[in-house]
Amino acid sequence: MLPRRSGKLTAGIVLVAGILLFTFVAPFFTQDPRSTANERFLPPSAEHLLGTNHIGNDIFAQVAYGGQGSLMVGLIAGSIALVLSIVFGIVAGYRGGFTDEALSLITNVMLVIPGLPLIIVISAYLQTRSLLIVAVILGLTAWPGAAIVLRMQAKSLRSRDYVSAARVAGEKTPRIILVEIFPNLLPLLTAQFLGAVLLAILAEAGLSFLGLGPSGSITWGTILNQASANNALSLGMWWWFVPPGLLIALFGCGLALINFSLDEIINPRLRLAPAAVKSVRRARKAGLGVDADPEAPQAPDEVADATTQAGSDDEKETVRA
Repeated sequence: MLPRRSGKLTAGIVLVAGILLFTFVAPFFTQDPRSTANERFLPPSAEHLLGTNHIGNDIFAQVAYGGQGSLMVGLIAGSIALVLSIVFGIVAGYRGGFTDEALSLITNVMLVIPGLPLIIVISAYLQTRSLLIVAVILGLTAWPGAAIVLRMQAKSLRSRDYVSAARVAGEKTPRIILVEIFPNLLPLLTAQFLGAVLLAILAEAGLSFLGLGPSGSITWGTILNQASANNALSLGMWWWFVPPGLLIALFGCGLALINFSLDEIINPRLRLAPAAVKSVRRARKAGLGVDADPEAPQAPDEVADATTQAGSDDEKETVRA
């Protein structure tokens, strides 16, 4: 089912795998990211690849270790959002009736509540914010959009013949959902999970940059917050804020490329469109006539000519009759 020779998928996997490898392997070869035994504001050197910050922490060690915190927030938030979208999407779409109306009401209420302002308000009122609390908050506000998409897909699959055959055979609802419907939605669920992880990492970085991130934890967002609070940009200390921001951008780009590749698997039109466009271009270069798209909208003059021609044909048929 994977697209053949997909450059987007290959580039996305390479970016994500490289950042994961750096995040989980590099901390074994660096010093303690919380150590303050170094001098302050040291530039990059052989001993400190990215220099030190305002209290003597090794920035390279913090960037390597901080990736684990950001990824943990993304995975926990993405898992919570996935489970809630399955419950409020697939279950509601398949069961229908009162269950569908009740779950859809909750989904619509959560959908109209602005997520980021709600997260900021909740984080501002919490005196102690751990990585788990931040991840739970992000996961509880990231599922309504995915639930609506899954609900529509589940309602479509509910009327398929194999699902009806399973109901006639006496299969229970949980087994029909897990065995008959869930596998058909697996590519869509994977794409939505990756999107939720990406949004959670970006949201955590934004909250940490505003000073509302995890308390006492090291993430890419908290590193950016410390760099901003200590005027790293005005001091010319690019090694303090560029690496964590670049890793966030590259990891998000990798997840987005993988997500686009999964969209091509889900939607055959996206997978076949590039090949169709290339074939049309080759035909035009070869001087062959290429018919226009029959589904494309016609110009007003063409529509009028077609209407006139149809009217004249009808008149001829009437005269003959």
